[in-house]
Amino acid sequence: MDYRPRFVAPTLVEAVRSLSGDEQRGFVFVRPDGQERFCSFAEIHREATRRGAHLAARGLAKGDRVALVIPDSDEFVLSFLGAIYAGVVPVPMYPQLSFKNVESYHDTVAHITRASGASLLLTTATTRPFVEPVKDKVETLGSIVSVSELEGPAPGSIDHVKISPTDHCFFQFTSGSTSRPKGVVVTHGNLAANSEAIMIHGLAKDSSVDKGVSWLPLFHDMGLIGFVIAPLFTDIPVVFLPTASFVRAPRLWLDAIHKHRGTITYAPNFAYALVAKRLKDKDVAGLDLSCVKIAGCGAEPIQAKTLRDFAEKVKPAKFDPRAFLPSYGMAEATLAITFVEHLTGAHSDTVDPKALQEGKASPASNGGQELVCCGHAFPDHEIAIVDEHGRRLGDREVGEIIARGPSITLGYYQEPELTAQSWKPYDGETWLHTGDLGYTVDGQVYICGRIKDIIIIRGRNYYPQDIEWAVSELPGIRRGNVVAFSVDVDGEEQLVICAEAFQSDAVGLIEQITSTVAGQIGLSVHKVEIVPQGSLPRTSSGKPQRRKTKQMFEAGTLPSARATRAGQSDQDAQDAQENV
Repeated sequence: MDYRPRFVAPTLVEAVRSLSGDEQRGFVFVRPDGQERFCSFAEIHREATRRGAHLAARGLAKGDRVALVIPDSDEFVLSFLGAIYAGVVPVPMYPQLSFKNVESYHDTVAHITRASGASLLLTTATTRPFVEPVKDKVETLGSIVSVSELEGPAPGSIDHVKISPTDHCFFQFTSGSTSRPKGVVVTHGNLAANSEAIMIHGLAKDSSVDKGVSWLPLFHDMGLIGFVIAPLFTDIPVVFLPTASFVRAPRLWLDAIHKHRGTITYAPNFAYALVAKRLKDKDVAGLDLSCVKIAGCGAEPIQAKTLRDFAEKVKPAKFDPRAFLPSYGMAEATLAITFVEHLTGAHSDTVDPKALQEGKASPASNGGQELVCCGHAFPDHEIAIVDEHGRRLGDREVGEIIARGPSITLGYYQEPELTAQSWKPYDGETWLHTGDLGYTVDGQVYICGRIKDIIIIRGRNYYPQDIEWAVSELPGIRRGNVVAFSVDVDGEEQLVICAEAFQSDAVGLIEQITSTVAGQIGLSVHKVEIVPQGSLPRTSSGKPQRRKTKQMFEAGTLPSARATRAGQSDQDAQDAQENV
């Protein structure tokens, strides 16, 4: 598709350079101790130019890859942009926050570094000990460098480096429920198209008043594209909070919105639930959230009850529920695929659970299953719902969501077989087959679950997210730390649920989980496993690896829950750093 953005620059480099004369507006980086560093758009341009020159002086040329393991948001953003200015392709990775499971972390970093072909790994002095062992694991990795080693005037010029919309901008490594991380190739053209779709068509941005506030980790697409790249394409200032600080004290998110008069913010469902659960009335007193015009929600299944609870909790702060903007997206589509209309709030569809199990989203008057509307496709983009034979389905028929348009990426880096599994021809063009199940009503999409994760018991389809959410609501269960799947027992599929909790609560929780699932889902539970906090396997972005959990269950390698509650806050911080 020959696509040229109408409202933004064609490349990220041109977008940042167009802001290089602005010394007054830019990004604010809040440190863990609360101190703030302001970088004007002009300074961002200068620093990106300087760092890019330093990378070039170390032998990196256009098209080479550099791995980034940088926990500090300011150092990450400036280094990321420096690489792009030099034509070098950055490969962001999540930084390790503790020595817990450090060997597994080394394996992940080594795999991504090797798979991307990165010849240099850029990190910080504090994070370097966590990545140093990777050097001996990756034969193509030439050196590990700290950002402090890039100090000093630019050692040369990179003005000769020309960037085009078809050039690779960065690799976004993502992993599914079973696989090791694979690198999504994101071009400058993809970013221009998706930034225009998000900020212009989706949010109707106003550069004279809008300001973003985000605590989302920058190694993940929602934080990086949603609050660094798209705002740079569209001239929007942003305030960045440390992810771990938000998790330890969720009110800091709202405090920053209040202080900086943020108009645009975004978070996964769990973050809104965390605020609703932890904040007291006294925490809301004195806050003014009337400035918020966009409170986006995405990256994981959205629960209508969570948004209602959040809105009720912050109602005294003059939060307008119409600011809610549920959305749907994935890294393979750059970021966003569908948005609801801004300033219309969250809307849901209540459907008959039994009909849904049979592939029909039939409306239910009461006692049904509530699904949140995730909106419609952007201009120049299209979505469709198809069955297993590729037949396009009509409204309220459940099938796989497929998408096409200029935001759809090229595929997985040097993974032709995996790419061919998801990027397939349809109606004469290449469409992204998302693997997600959903249906439409008048062009608005509703998400049901993942094809590979469906639980089929006695001929009926059950969506694990619904079971996991019901269990997560129980006291004593760590929200978002539940995995449901089925196993074969004497030739019949049976339900197994694994949940993180304390051993002292296990007996009572097993009974509660069994009765809750029977009452709300209508299923008998074959086995409930209570496991220690932080022990369920997750992807690099924090999503549950259901198939790996199932493999561990069947192999008998799931650990038993421990009784101690020590160290909970540190693990919570690590979980949330990886949970978007």
